[in-house]
Amino acid sequence: MKVRSLKQDKYNVITLGCSKNLVDSEVLMGQLRANDREVVHDSEKDDANIIIVNTCGFIDNAKQESIDTILRYADAKEAGAIDKLYVTGCLSQRYKDSLEAEIPQVDAYFGTLELPQLLKTLEADYKHELIGERLLTTPKHYAYFKIAEGCNRPCSFCAIPLMRGKHVDRPIDSLVKEATRLANMGTKELILIAQDLTYYGLQHYGERKLAELLQRLSDVNGIEWIRMQYAYPSQFPMDALDVMVERENICKYLDMPLQHISDNMLKTMRRGISKRRTLELVDTIRQRVPDIALRTTLIAGHPGETQQDFEEMYRWVEETRFDRLGIFTYSHEENTHSHTLVDNVPDEVKQERADAIMELQQGISMEMNEEKVGNTYKVLFDRKESGYFVGRTQYDSPEVDNEVLVPADSTYVRLGDFAQVKITDSSDFDLYGEVVTNNYAPAEKEASAHLPSVS
Repeated sequence: MKVRSLKQDKYNVITLGCSKNLVDSEVLMGQLRANDREVVHDSEKDDANIIIVNTCGFIDNAKQESIDTILRYADAKEAGAIDKLYVTGCLSQRYKDSLEAEIPQVDAYFGTLELPQLLKTLEADYKHELIGERLLTTPKHYAYFKIAEGCNRPCSFCAIPLMRGKHVDRPIDSLVKEATRLANMGTKELILIAQDLTYYGLQHYGERKLAELLQRLSDVNGIEWIRMQYAYPSQFPMDALDVMVERENICKYLDMPLQHISDNMLKTMRRGISKRRTLELVDTIRQRVPDIALRTTLIAGHPGETQQDFEEMYRWVEETRFDRLGIFTYSHEENTHSHTLVDNVPDEVKQERADAIMELQQGISMEMNEEKVGNTYKVLFDRKESGYFVGRTQYDSPEVDNEVLVPADSTYVRLGDFAQVKITDSSDFDLYGEVVTNNYAPAEKEASAHLPSVS
C-alpha cells in the first residue's frame, strides 16, 4: 500500500484561458471546499495527488497550451507522482472524443456545463445552496463577476457557442446576492464578464437589462468599482452609459471587441455592424462619457483580409486612438463558418500585421500616458513587486491594461486599499507616481500587509 493512500486527498485545480474559465474554477473549488476537500489553485508544489485541468479551446495557441498541460500531468500520473487526473472546460467540451482516444491516461473528461457530473465522479455532493458562491483565486479586493453564460452571436470566426452553448442570463436578484456576499468578504471591485454583456436580459427578461443590473450592483454597500468587459458593439444598450455617468462607482471603462473596421471584413466576419455604425458608436460613447477609457480587440489575417483592408484598420486605429488595444492573429477553427473559407493570409503576414498594429498602439499609449503626468488619480493597489506597490486606476483592468507603480522604499500602501496618487513619470504601458493621500491606518500596517488568496 502506498503511503499516499493513507493521507487525505489534495486537489490542485489548474486554470487555463480567460477570466470566465477562472470563475468556473472558483465555483468548482468552492464546491470541493464545502465537501471538506483540501483544494489549491495553480499550485507549483507537487503535494496534490488529484489534478483537475480546466482547459481553454479558443484559438490554436490556447489549445496547444491545454494539450501540453494535460500531457505533462498524464506523464506525472504514469510516473506515480499523482493518483488521478481529470480534464474539464472548453477544450474538453469541444474535443472530448478525440482527447479520450489520444490521451487515455486521463481518468475522465467533462464539458463546460458538467460540474455536477464532475463532482459526482469525485464522490462529492453538488450543493445547490452554494450556487453563486465560490472560492476566490484573485486577491479578495477584486473579483471577476460572470453575469451570463454562452453566446447567441453568429460571428464567423468564433467557436465559443460550440463550447459554451446559447446565451443564458443569471437573474438580477441572484447577482445582487452574490455581489453582497463578495462585498461582505472584502471585495471592492466587480469586473463584469460574459461572452456578451450587451445581450444581458434578453434571454431571461425579454429585454436588455444591463443598465438596471448596473444600478442594482452600484447600490451594494462596499462595492467601490464596477467594470464592464466583453461588450458586443451591435445594439449596445446606451442607457448603460447613463448609469456610468450617474454613478461614481461605475468605472469610466468599456471593453468592446470590435475585431475590424473595413466593411468587407465586418461582413465576412458576420459582425452585424458596418464601418459607419461602428464609427458613430465610438463617437457617441465618447460624447456621452467624455473621460471614458475604451479598450478593444482586433483580429489580423482573417480569410479574405486584403492589404487594403489591413491598411484601413491601421488608419482607423491611428485616428481613433483607443486607450487600450489588443490584437490576435486569426486562428482557423473547425466547425465555424470561417473554416469554410480559404485561410489565404500566410501566418507570417498575419503576424506582421498584428505587430504593426501593436507598434502603433505602443506609441499611442506612450503619448496618452505622458499626458497623465502631473494629474492625480484614485488607485487600487493589487500587489507589491520588484520594489514597487503596483495598482490600477479606474481606466485599467487587471493583467491586461496599464499599471501604476509607486516606489515601496518611499511610502507604504496597504494592498487592497485605494489611495490618491500623483503621476510623476510614464512609459509605454505604465505610470509612476507618489501617494498624495492614503486611507490606511498606520497601526494596521504590519498586520495587513498582505491579503489572503488561494495559492
